[in-house]
Amino acid sequence: MRISAHAVCTAIRDDIVSGAFPPGARLTEELLARRYGVSRVPVREALRTLESEGFVLTRRHAGACVAEPTEQEAADLLEIRAVLEPLGAARAAQRRTEAHLKVLRGLVRLGQQRVDRGHLSDLRSLGDWFHETLAQASGSPSLTTLLTQLRRKITWVYAVDVPAQAATVWQEYGAIVDAVARGDAERARALTAQHVERSAVLHRLRRPVPKGVARKAAVRSTKPSVNTARDSL
Repeated sequence: MRISAHAVCTAIRDDIVSGAFPPGARLTEELLARRYGVSRVPVREALRTLESEGFVLTRRHAGACVAEPTEQEAADLLEIRAVLEPLGAARAAQRRTEAHLKVLRGLVRLGQQRVDRGHLSDLRSLGDWFHETLAQASGSPSLTTLLTQLRRKITWVYAVDVPAQAATVWQEYGAIVDAVARGDAERARALTAQHVERSAVLHRLRRPVPKGVARKAAVRSTKPSVNTARDSL
């Protein structure tokens, strides 16, 4: 079965975000094709897409490598988040569907249950799902795409500490959902802005990979992660 360039792109992006391909690591078409069990054509298309997203850098005569964001670029990500997430919540209050509300309320309930039971390792994935659904509820495909790409980059560049007061975070999520359910765009915007500001202190830059290590990093051909990516489409 032919594997799409989109699936290959997702697989490479996931490996970059997870750190399997560290900043500065070379990404050759041949080795990537072998790693994911595809031809070089979808790999080439995927690399072009990832370059447009800022995950990959292509240098003339040197080929493609994983980008190495500067501290300023990393700081910009959090500033952009502070603008876009409140906008997304405000739009969600105006355009959400009952299906969106059902999912958002269910996620808040699950998150609060996990906190009560001390299952903090589940909170990151639930939080990502919450923000993804809230973005989709904005009813704007363009804004949803921007928010999704932004969260991927923040996950790539920053490690996020689980807050000591995790219950407070999920209470904030619940308040945002209540505002969205009431159609109160300004309150949804304000509550989300406060949440983003408070959570910013939990983000810490991942330790930079030494130049020598990054350059020596090799793309192994034994991990069929494209299958996982395809299953998640």
